[in-house]
Amino acid sequence: MSKGTQIAVGASVIALLLGWILVTNSGGTVSFAYFQDLSSFQASAVDQIGRATRVHGYVVKGSIERDLQAMQVEFRVQNDPPHAGAPVGQTLKVSYGSLDTPDLFKDGAEVVLEGVLLSAGPDGVYHADKVMAKCPSKFEAADTTKAASL
Repeated sequence: MSKGTQIAVGASVIALLLGWILVTNSGGTVSFAYFQDLSSFQASAVDQIGRATRVHGYVVKGSIERDLQAMQVEFRVQNDPPHAGAPVGQTLKVSYGSLDTPDLFKDGAEVVLEGVLLSAGPDGVYHADKVMAKCPSKFEAADTTKAASL
């Protein structure tokens, strides 16, 4: 077998293995879902009922309720960060079926939720399978323009 044929066969085997791993780890469907901000999610809420989605928002201050008996956490999410001073506006009620929340999960925390919208409207409930709290801005890199002028 020539070197060119050996390389082609090896590359094909690697490509097939990577494809197989991708399909088996994604449950048979290949999808790359990015999150939607809360306002765009709520604009199409009726279409989102029962579909797996990702939603980005901020935990409304004072809305976290831990139910130890039911082993779940309920809270509300708003579109804008609470420290921005904007009014709360529309919120989304979230039910998370675990008491195990991320360390950074607290009032005002920026979160990305993965789950399913059970019902739409003001009394709608989003059932979250995953709650991911994003790092606060105090952990971000310092502004280089300010550092350069010092």
